[in-house]
Amino acid sequence: MIHLRKITEENFIDAFHLKLAPEQERFVSHPIRSLAQAYVYREQCQPFGIYEGDTMVGYVMVIYDYDIPEYDIWHMMIDESKQKRGYGRTALERVLDYIKTKPFGSSNRVTLTCNRDNSQALNLYKSRGFAETGAVDDDEIELSLMMQ
Repeated sequence: MIHLRKITEENFIDAFHLKLAPEQERFVSHPIRSLAQAYVYREQCQPFGIYEGDTMVGYVMVIYDYDIPEYDIWHMMIDESKQKRGYGRTALERVLDYIKTKPFGSSNRVTLTCNRDNSQALNLYKSRGFAETGAVDDDEIELSLMMQ
């Protein structure tokens, strides 16, 4: 069963061992960089390991943007050896369930960016109801979802 586990001193090294396929590395920052960002934004951010049982199969970070306000999903990735098993879809549902608890503040808006060439991720996000906002930054497309 796929579940999220907060990144702590007990499991952060496991995140460092996650790998993307070489052609995917331009799509997502490595968890080492993400965890550095999580530290900087620690008052408004929660990094998670994506687990199947006791095995970390991926990584995702949720951050709250107080200026807008909205929740942002950053750096979601599934290890290349664990892809194409539905982990990403299930992990996205778990992340959205977490955001529904409004852990950092009140907002029903969830935003993320995705490389326009990352068709698998774009299809996943759009299938869950995320829609392009029209905002583009280099090769990154912004998508947003309004939750109930």
